[in-house]
Parts: sequence; structure tokens; C-alpha cells
Amino acid sequence: MDTVLPSLLLILAGLLVGGAVSLHRQGAARGVVVVTALLALLAGVGGVLWLIPVVTS
Repeated sequence: MDTVLPSLLLILAGLLVGGAVSLHRQGAARGVVVVTALLALLAGVGGVLWLIPVVTS
């Protein structure tokens, strides 16, 4: 389970990036494209940070 959730977040990030590119090519409003891209960025960062081991002392 420790690797499933970050993998799902990274997959979601990829889908959102593709969606943002597709929206941009279709001429969607700039705000919609920006929001989609920001959600993709958040999902990607969350997936990567989840995989970083936490060092406790």
C-alpha cells in the first residue's frame, strides 16, 4: 500500500498534464488550463514527496 498511493498520484498528474495540453490546444479559457496544470503539479509533487523516506531521529 505504501507504493500504490504515490503511483496513483503520479498517474493522476500525467492525466491532468495531458488534459491541460488538450484544453490549451482546443482553445479553452486560460483559467481552466491554469487550474488543471496547477492540479497536475500538486498531484506530481505529492506523489514524489510521498516516496521520499522520512528520517526520524
